[in-house]
Order: sequence, then structure tokens, then C-alpha cells
Amino acid sequence: SDARGHKVDFRNAIIVMTSNIGADMIKRQSSLGFTLTLDEAQKEQEAYDEMRKKLLDSLKRVFRPEFINRLDNVIVFRALAREHIRQIVTLEIEKVAERLVENEIALKASDPALDKLSEEGYDPDMGARPLRRVIQQKVEDPLSDALLSNDFGNGDVIVIDLNADGDVILRKEMKKKKAKQPEEKVEEPVV
Repeated sequence: SDARGHKVDFRNAIIVMTSNIGADMIKRQSSLGFTLTLDEAQKEQEAYDEMRKKLLDSLKRVFRPEFINRLDNVIVFRALAREHIRQIVTLEIEKVAERLVENEIALKASDPALDKLSEEGYDPDMGARPLRRVIQQKVEDPLSDALLSNDFGNGDVIVIDLNADGDVILRKEMKKKKAKQPEEKVEEPVV
């Protein structure tokens, strides 16, 4: 039963438990930011398999066999690579952009800004945990302030970009002016 005394059926439940057992081992094994060739990828897979075996051994040292035998599966996650962090940043920016659609405001980010947010939002010890906070501080808070002070409005396209100092900024995308078509000279017929 739950905290309120209601009976709960756990036959169709999935329970996820997490642990940092072996996190330092994963961190040491990580090849953050490098693209692997096929041969290197094979070596990386072998290194991962070896690391997974060591992590499962660590798990057996920490938890009693009776507990481990009740688990259906143990999943060992790989460390996040730089391109994964950037994908997470892109997804988070898309969530912010979705909230602006009802105000007819578009939000997009330059590649350098995405790289900067990825860099600032990743910590080798904490993984991507600081990422949400960085997006809040560098994008959402300044965006809220700018919207409240009417710096941006309906129909605007806001670009997350970097200034000359490399800081994340928000700027309004300049609308491209249509080139004026040269007026056709219509010659009146001479009668």
C-alpha cells in the first residue's frame, strides 16, 4: 500500500534505481570530445565491456547477493560525449522556443552559442547536471527580463548568440529588407 493506505499493484511497475558506484571508473574510461574511427570504436567497445565487468564486480561488493538477485537488469551508462551534450542543449532551447510560439516569437541559436552553452553546462565530475542551470541563467532569465521590458515582441526572431567577448547574448534578428524592384518605364505610345 502507498502512504495513504491505497493498495498498489506492482505487477506492471518498473522501478528504476540509480547509483554512482563506479562513476569514477566511467569518468576515467570516457573519451569526451573525440570522434572514433572504426578500429578505435572497436577498442572503445572492448574497453566499455571490460569496464562494465568491473562495475558489476563493484556492485557485488557493495550490495548483498539477495538484493542483486531481485533485479531484472543492471544498465551501465556510457559517459556523455561532447556531441551528446550539444544535442541536450538543442533540445532544451527547443523547449524554450515552444513556449514562445503562442506570442508569435521565434527563438533560434547560433552554432557558437550552442557550443558555448554546451561547454559551460558540462562538468566532468557532474556530467550534464549543471546544463539546466546554465540555460536558465544564460538564456531563460535574460529572455524573461527582455520580454518584460518589451525589448522583444510579437513577430520577432530572437537569436541566442555570442558577443565580441564570447558571452552568450540575446539579439533580435534583423529583418531582411526586400530589394526594391526597379520601376519599369512604361513608354506611352506616341500618337
